[in-house]
Amino acid sequence: MRGIQLHQKGTSEYLVIHLSSFVSHWKISKSFNVDQGDGLPMIRRLIFFVFLLAALSAVSFAQNNFPAPVQGDFVINDFKFESGEVLPKLNLHYRTIGTPVKDGSGVVRNAVLIMHGTGGSGANFVNPTFGGVLFSAGGLLDATKYFIILPDGIGHGDSSKPSHGLHAKFPHYGYNDIVLAQYRLITEGLKINHLRLVMGTSMGGMQTWLWGEKYPDFMDALMPLASLPVQIAGRNRYFRRMVIDSIKNDPEWKGGEYTTKPIHGLTSAIYTLTVMSSSPLQMQKRTPTRDAADKAFEASIQSQVEHTDPNDMLYQFDSSRDYDPNPKLEAIKAPLYAINSADDQVNPPELGIVEKEIKRVKRGRYILIPISDQTRGHGTHSIPAIWKNYLAELLDESNPK
Repeated sequence: MRGIQLHQKGTSEYLVIHLSSFVSHWKISKSFNVDQGDGLPMIRRLIFFVFLLAALSAVSFAQNNFPAPVQGDFVINDFKFESGEVLPKLNLHYRTIGTPVKDGSGVVRNAVLIMHGTGGSGANFVNPTFGGVLFSAGGLLDATKYFIILPDGIGHGDSSKPSHGLHAKFPHYGYNDIVLAQYRLITEGLKINHLRLVMGTSMGGMQTWLWGEKYPDFMDALMPLASLPVQIAGRNRYFRRMVIDSIKNDPEWKGGEYTTKPIHGLTSAIYTLTVMSSSPLQMQKRTPTRDAADKAFEASIQSQVEHTDPNDMLYQFDSSRDYDPNPKLEAIKAPLYAINSADDQVNPPELGIVEKEIKRVKRGRYILIPISDQTRGHGTHSIPAIWKNYLAELLDESNPK
């Protein structure tokens, strides 16, 4: 370690970022003609626009009913990846909610790490469906009692990633690199010396297994959601290769130095991801006719193509290549509840993998949620209303005596 920098952003900057994504999605600016250079009237419209956004944001956080996240950036100088590559400045973006609390011996007892899935970011949890259920007053992870840590993994969100300028020259990171960087963020940047709970969804669920093995005394409990504790193989590997190869094999990709977005390869990659991560039951309900399905399909694919960087996506799916917690499952000490859903096509229950491997985890338990009107396929991992009762049991079982 040759240098570390930590910068935090207050609530006001969070609101700007949060609302910028809102504006981008709905393209409100067009309706107010804020792009027309007509002097003072334009300024007045901009002022009105800012107040409108502030009001919308206030409503959003009121619905969430938990404190607004504080955003920050943690910079590690000369970060060395397992590949041997070195990044002079690795930036890790993060969000925190709440305040860390230490016991009499100086150990933080209320910190909770939650890790996002492939292509996501910590922002995925700051919404009524997830945070509103868990972080609000009276919730299982009430932010007035817990210190919630929501990092953007390497290659994701506002952390360092290929689209920031290096393109395909960006270091080829893996899950081990992501976990190590997050550990340094937590211990060196945020000065947290213990975690009450480590949990994650999909990719974050896989990294939860790794956390339990690499730092077995660092946490009280573990909850991996929508994951398997084995090397990625079979259809899971097939679908990842389909995403990766679709992008690489597009002539317009040009080794990552494209000047025109490789639409054909990127679109094929998004097709594959859509099929694997969707819920047949919910899609049938939402689009019960051919015309409805066509309309939803076209809107969804177009939006994803528009907002996805091919290099970022390629790296994100390739980063799972080093994932393999299986040889060290016995090293996990903390109580671990692994939760999957029966309609998850990425981790289908017929494989029988978790039932077998969970026996090697000393304090492990496997929960398979049956298909219902509430489940959302692979996306069930982000709906705590479905599995929060198991989280309550895990917190009770792992409560330090």
